[in-house]
Amino acid sequence: MTNQIRIRSALISVYHKEGLDDIILTLKALGATIYSTGGTANYISQLGAQVHEVADLTGYPSILGGRVKTLHPMVHGGILARREVVSDQEELAQYKIPEIDLVIVDLYPFEETVASGADEAAIIEKIDIGGIALIRAAAKNFGDVAVVPSQAYYGQVAAWLKAQDGALSLDQRKALAGAAFGVSSHYDTHIHQYLAPASDSLKVSYDSPTVLRYGENPHQEAFYYGDLSTQFDQLNGKPLSYNNLVDIEGALQLVDEFEEPFFAVIKHTNPCGCAIGTDLLDAWKKALAGDPVSAFGGILACNGTVDEALAKEMHSLFFEVLVANDFTPEALAILTKKKKRILLKRISKDSHTQVVKSLLNGYLVQDKDTKALQADELVHKTSRTATQAELADIYFGEKVTKHLKSNAIGIVKNNQLIGSGVGQTSRIDALRQAIEKAKDKGFDLQGSTLISDAFFPFSDSVEMAHAAGIEVVVEPGGSVRDDETINFCENHGMCLIFTGTRHFKH
Repeated sequence: MTNQIRIRSALISVYHKEGLDDIILTLKALGATIYSTGGTANYISQLGAQVHEVADLTGYPSILGGRVKTLHPMVHGGILARREVVSDQEELAQYKIPEIDLVIVDLYPFEETVASGADEAAIIEKIDIGGIALIRAAAKNFGDVAVVPSQAYYGQVAAWLKAQDGALSLDQRKALAGAAFGVSSHYDTHIHQYLAPASDSLKVSYDSPTVLRYGENPHQEAFYYGDLSTQFDQLNGKPLSYNNLVDIEGALQLVDEFEEPFFAVIKHTNPCGCAIGTDLLDAWKKALAGDPVSAFGGILACNGTVDEALAKEMHSLFFEVLVANDFTPEALAILTKKKKRILLKRISKDSHTQVVKSLLNGYLVQDKDTKALQADELVHKTSRTATQAELADIYFGEKVTKHLKSNAIGIVKNNQLIGSGVGQTSRIDALRQAIEKAKDKGFDLQGSTLISDAFFPFSDSVEMAHAAGIEVVVEPGGSVRDDETINFCENHGMCLIFTGTRHFKH
């Protein structure tokens, strides 16, 4: 492999022409022979550079509506021929195939066409065949050929050519080849995902990661792969951190459970306060009352518009992030007084239906827990039945508790989370924590409802709940000792309901 190659010829076939001028004019100044097709050839001519049509090289016009232009030995032979292999050079001479030193391609915008909502016929036409073949051929032969695989590399290659008198080094060509296969892989991944959405293979591809300040801790490097701008407009504040993003995800999963005015306060992905209100201001006051201490420095999210009255109520609290459907100008004038406070206007909802986690040199994939409790799933196990008000709390509490880390207990009253036990190694400890938190905040547990994310292995939990004044208990059921729990609740006038659904969250 030759370290330096001077570019004497180039094949150019691109979709996006913005930014191409510099590299074209550089090639013109070098006296390089330029081959091209269609619209790209016209563009090059308009810049005053001489261009040779690929159709003249191959002896065939562009056919099938442009589907076949560069797929020909006269093109690929000049790209794939090895300069130091005698037999390759003899064949080039025999068939009068010119060597091509540089290939510049920018593929049809398949991903963008899918995102635009175009019909299938239009999407299929944006599957690039000739371009991807040119990219792969040039990248394979990086020992002798350089490839520019997308618009993102126009400027860099032009700068190298200018600085190096029209030459590119082996290291540069190899780096471009690696980038080319990255472009090819990304492109094919999105085609695969479109054509085979139910495939049992795991393929994920995102370009241009956002570099985060750090990971969960300052000594951990972190990146975000994706496009947050499709979900949020950031109206104020510092860049989002790794922990911010994790908490925002948890907050919005909870918010999306509700259609009524709802506010959530999140700390380390756990809801520490949340409530339905008559309006967002009422919901905010109730959510904050659930745990005003933990709300300090938390992530806040709601499902409506933040107005001036709500902003005034919230402004004095230190919080990291507030996510809302919108903000009135008056609210923004108040909330943006704190320059580091992150305000996110929500544009769209997360469309992912699965959760992916890396571990043990592999990946776990599972469906998101989107199951909602249905009326016909409520099985009363005692003669004491739930009132209408208690049923409302049951539905509310079930939605909230499934977003608490296991072992988890939620205590709710009047559509407000008043106590929670999260991440405990035993269910009784989770219940003890939830009761203590509720009492510490001054809530009366009489008339409250207890929700457990999994079954009670023993009757000790309902005994503790009864002693605290809780009369309604909701759990999946399924313990070998369920009868002990049922008997205690029946004998003490408690309402016990089994749902048949566990909601572990780790």
